[in-house]
Amino acid sequence: MCGIAGFTHRFHRVSPNCIQNAVRALIHRGPDQQGVYESADVSLGAVRLRIIDLTGGDQPLSSEDGDVVLVFNGEIYNHEELRYSLRARGRRFVSSSDTEVVLHAFREWDVDCFHRLRGMFALAIWIRSQKRLVLARDRMGIKPLYFCHAGSDLLFGSEIKAILEDPVVERQIDINALNCFLRLNYVPAPYTMVRGIEKLAPGHVMEWTDGQTRSHAYWQPPTEIRHRTLEDAKDELDRLLRDSVREHLISDVPVGIWLSGGIDSSTIVHYASDIASGRLKTFSITFHGRSFDESRYIAAVSKHYETDHVELDLNEGLDLPSAIEQFAYYSDDPCADAGALPVWFLAEMSRRDVTVALSGEGADELFGGYITYIADRYARWLRTVPATIRSRGLELLRRWPVSDEKISLEYKLKRFVHGSFMPPDDAHVFWAGTFSEDEKQRLFLKSEGHALSGLFDRVESGPALARHLRFDRQYYLPDDILCKVDRMSMAHSLEVRPPFLDHRICEFAESLPIQLKIRGSSLKFILRELMKDKLPPAILRRSKTGFDIPAHEWLRGRLKPLLLDALTEECVKGTGLFRWKEVETLVKDHLERRANSGYHLWGLMILFLWMKKWKIQSPSTPPEYEVSPSPETVSSLT
Repeated sequence: MCGIAGFTHRFHRVSPNCIQNAVRALIHRGPDQQGVYESADVSLGAVRLRIIDLTGGDQPLSSEDGDVVLVFNGEIYNHEELRYSLRARGRRFVSSSDTEVVLHAFREWDVDCFHRLRGMFALAIWIRSQKRLVLARDRMGIKPLYFCHAGSDLLFGSEIKAILEDPVVERQIDINALNCFLRLNYVPAPYTMVRGIEKLAPGHVMEWTDGQTRSHAYWQPPTEIRHRTLEDAKDELDRLLRDSVREHLISDVPVGIWLSGGIDSSTIVHYASDIASGRLKTFSITFHGRSFDESRYIAAVSKHYETDHVELDLNEGLDLPSAIEQFAYYSDDPCADAGALPVWFLAEMSRRDVTVALSGEGADELFGGYITYIADRYARWLRTVPATIRSRGLELLRRWPVSDEKISLEYKLKRFVHGSFMPPDDAHVFWAGTFSEDEKQRLFLKSEGHALSGLFDRVESGPALARHLRFDRQYYLPDDILCKVDRMSMAHSLEVRPPFLDHRICEFAESLPIQLKIRGSSLKFILRELMKDKLPPAILRRSKTGFDIPAHEWLRGRLKPLLLDALTEECVKGTGLFRWKEVETLVKDHLERRANSGYHLWGLMILFLWMKKWKIQSPSTPPEYEVSPSPETVSSLT
């Protein structure tokens, strides 16, 4: 696992040591080795966390003739079979690293090589003879890759902070991104919160040649539904999961598994226990004695599979404010997903024993695991009730005393009825997010139209449930869930691998009819059917809960000083982005228990901490660009 950064500089001035500074900004992603490549046209940098081939595969990696240079972040699980095929074609290898396989694969098949790679990756390849830079990102968006146009030049990096090392990039808020953030809790592709910096979409290639860029998708999920019997589908999923977990366990360093006590992570433990030769290491976060606590389910799985288990309870006296303030540095884009906090501590704890951890991310988006899909269905009935009756019901619900329980009945009913007044697409993101469009309009001074305009247009049309599943896979999964896990884990130099996101499993899931994903009130139906004779019964009976914190309570208690320090009148007015009176009312109503606005306030707090850390301003004018070549060198920073 690594981090990469670089930029072309045929048309703009390069600051001294810019690539070295970009590499140092990513050193948490790769503390084992750092290196740079510099020429008159391009600078490339990489940091490496050694996972496969601990002695070979250092980066940047150049071809024997020096014409092709690669910087690579990720793991290629089929690198051995690709190595065999490439050797048969006359390619010679000097290491056992997957990085070298990627280099030779590109030399053999050019951009057609990417659909042959099975794994998670973000990479950049410079072809000196063609003055051509190629960027590519894995199919599911597990590994991040950002880019920015500087006039006719191109800057890129695994994290935004690496791009910000070039002073040509102005630190200005992207208003479209901020509109989306307030609705979704995250920033969807192609936006980032920094104007001018974009995300390369999952499954895409971007090519820069002498100042011109073009991009295209090298992979798209299937759209055709394949009708199978339940038994045939279960057999196929069983085979795919077994193969994927086997590949994800390959490592030259210690591997563990993140265990939440839900069906997804428990499924990974089940297959890993059949494959691994020794006792599995599992890691969990708990909230003993709380509605957020999953420890009894975690204990049931750990005992059933006799894992070597370690857990950390977040009720213990941990320094939560310090961790949250560090998010501002490691998150790059602010993410209002409060689950980032337990992931932070889970990664920190896991890294003491292992360098790689497997996790259950992706199953909910692929197989239909969120309660919002059930809400979407019930809302169709509720919308037949006259609006006046629903309005009266909502007013009565708002008199219900607020609860600090995890996603309490009070909280769910208020959100559900509120969402019934919205179109289905709006309601779907409202139930998963925080601010409604109306709430956002009242809060935000620079609201420019509907925040979700265009996002659903990029999702294939069809029945509402299918659209919402596709929306979550296309946006929520890579831009919230995977982004959160990548940043929190790499902040601690830990590689996290999600076996459910093998692209073959995604293709299988996309081809399933809805009835095999959601049947009645049963979510992830096929996965539950597959695992019903394998996992402890208590795991299968429990409902979906999610990785979360008591945000409502903590922002009235442990995190109240941090909240009030972040959302001062001076800070809010100073941005020129928000109405102070609306923010003030939101804070007061929450602290005085007139409303549960913990998730709203969490997102605003994270946003203001991020803006302060990175000195991000409201938009102004575009930058100027100049030309400044540099000599060709290859060097190491270690």
